[in-house]
Amino acid sequence: MIEVRNLTKRYDGTTAVDGLSFTVRPGVVTGFLGPNGAGKSTTMRMIVGLDRPTGGEALVGGRRYADLDHPLRHVGVLLDPSAVHHGRSALDHLRWLAASNGISRARAVELVERVGLGGVRDRRIKALSLGMKQRLGVAAALLGDPQVLMFDEPVNGLDPEGVRWIRDLMRSLAREGRTVFVSSHLMSEMALTADHVVIVARGRLIQETPMEALTRNGSLEDAYLDLTSGRGL
Repeated sequence: MIEVRNLTKRYDGTTAVDGLSFTVRPGVVTGFLGPNGAGKSTTMRMIVGLDRPTGGEALVGGRRYADLDHPLRHVGVLLDPSAVHHGRSALDHLRWLAASNGISRARAVELVERVGLGGVRDRRIKALSLGMKQRLGVAAALLGDPQVLMFDEPVNGLDPEGVRWIRDLMRSLAREGRTVFVSSHLMSEMALTADHVVIVARGRLIQETPMEALTRNGSLEDAYLDLTSGRGL
């Protein structure tokens, strides 16, 4: 599982993440929900060691990400689908990642087909649409067959069929007993995807709760707006 303990990040006097603590457990889809600028992406980046915390810690399976051997075999991550070498083909990108973590080239071929990019596997990434890049990012996250998966706003750029596909994929991964952590600023999407939600605003934890608990007192959208605006505190 993912454990976030009093995680804090400050940039030149601005606090992006403020003493955040929560746990993401296996077997369910956990939504990481909050308005744009709430600190979701920064938190995810700290979990996988791309940003250094000002305070606190984040652990995956009881260990820091930086201490994992062959991390793609433990944690699959989609943070920024455009953060790739745009001169490579889609398949070459996956083969390069596979080689870096001792994963077979056959696995790269398998994944490029699984995410629906078989027909454009030899096309350079710079020529792919945003939706195709999102699918390629999902393939990269799945490459090492990890038990923990993190997706930051994965439906961006996807058409309705693609949104349904990623939603079904995340739920199927959770049914396999994996830890699935997905961020969004859209309550409507999380209502169809997540079993449990961690809600943040202004870098702070607002609520951590089963999704069904938010429906007990009326509209999900109203509950979300009340919480993130401070009216529900």
